[in-house]
Amino acid sequence: MTVLVTGAAGFIGMHVSLRLLARGERVIGIDNLNDYYSVQLKQDRVATVAAAGGERYHFMRCDFADHEALAAALAGAEFDRIVHLGAQAGVRYSIDNPRAYAQSNLVGHLNMLELARQRGAAHLVYASSSSVYGGNDELPFRVEDRVDHPLSLYAATKKADELMSETYAHLYRLPMTGLRFFTVYGPWGRPDMALWLFTDAILAGRPISVFNGGEMRRDFTYIDDIVSGVVAALDHAPADDSAGKPGGSRACHALYNIGNHRSEELTRLIDLIEQACGRAAIRDMKPMQPGDVHETFADISAIERDLGYRPTTTIDVGVPRFVDWFRHYHGV
Repeated sequence: MTVLVTGAAGFIGMHVSLRLLARGERVIGIDNLNDYYSVQLKQDRVATVAAAGGERYHFMRCDFADHEALAAALAGAEFDRIVHLGAQAGVRYSIDNPRAYAQSNLVGHLNMLELARQRGAAHLVYASSSSVYGGNDELPFRVEDRVDHPLSLYAATKKADELMSETYAHLYRLPMTGLRFFTVYGPWGRPDMALWLFTDAILAGRPISVFNGGEMRRDFTYIDDIVSGVVAALDHAPADDSAGKPGGSRACHALYNIGNHRSEELTRLIDLIEQACGRAAIRDMKPMQPGDVHETFADISAIERDLGYRPTTTIDVGVPRFVDWFRHYHGV
C-alpha cells in the first residue's frame, strides 16, 4: 500500500512517515518547506526519513495550496490513502499573518479534498486541533462539544476544515477521519512550541516567557502516542452506514481527540525541563497572550473505544527524551 503524507517535512509528518515505512508501507511525502521556522530542520527531518525508507520513500517539494502545482507533482503517482498533516500552524502567528492561514488551511484543505475525491482515495485522515474548542470551560473537551467560538483564526480554519470534510463525506461518500491533536511534543519538535523555546533559553541562560503567570494547563501528548493514534485511524476508515460517528456525523466522517488525557500545569513542565537541563530557568512572568486558552484536557474515550488508542508516555518520561534529543541535535 502507498500512503500520501502532506506536511511530510513537519514534526508529526516525519514521525508518521517513519512509522508507516517501518511496517512496510510505501510513502509519498509532500511539503513546501516554507520558512515559518527553520528550513534546515525540515530538510534534516526529510533526510532522516529518506535514509530509513530508501526506495519506498519519495519526497517532493510541493505547495498543496496551489492546485495546479499539486496536480503536476502527483501526475502519474499512485496512492491508496492520504494522511493530510500539512497546514499553517501556530495560534499567535495567525493574529499577524491571517492570509497565510486562509491559503494553506482553507484553500489547501479544499485542494486535498478534491484530490481525494478525484483519485477515489480509500481514506483521508486529516489534522484538526484542540484549538477548535476555543473558550469551552467544561473539561475534559469531548468531540460532542459545540465548537462555535474559536479564539484564534488558526482555530477557525481548523473548524472550517472539519465542516468542509463533512460536506465531502456527505456528497461524495469519501471516508474521512479528523484528528484533534492536543499539544504534541517530542524529538524533532517545532521550534515555536513551548518545550523547544524553554529548553533553548534555559540552556543558553536566557529568560523564558511564562504567560499568565504560569497559570495555564495543557494536555501534553508525546509524539509516539500521537503517531499510534494517526496510524490506528488510518487503518479504520469510518463506515458509510448512516450510523452516528464520533463528532455527530452520519456520513463516513469521524472526529477524534488525540491527547494524553492528563492536564498538566505549565509550571510543572518547566520544572521537568530544568531538571533535564541541569539548570534553573529565569522566569519572566507575562500576561495572557491573545488567542490562548487557559486549559486543554482531552476526553479520549471515543478513540479508545473505536481504535484501541491508549497513550503511555507521561511528561516525566517525554520531556527528558526531548531535552536529550535537543542537546544532541544542537551539540550542546
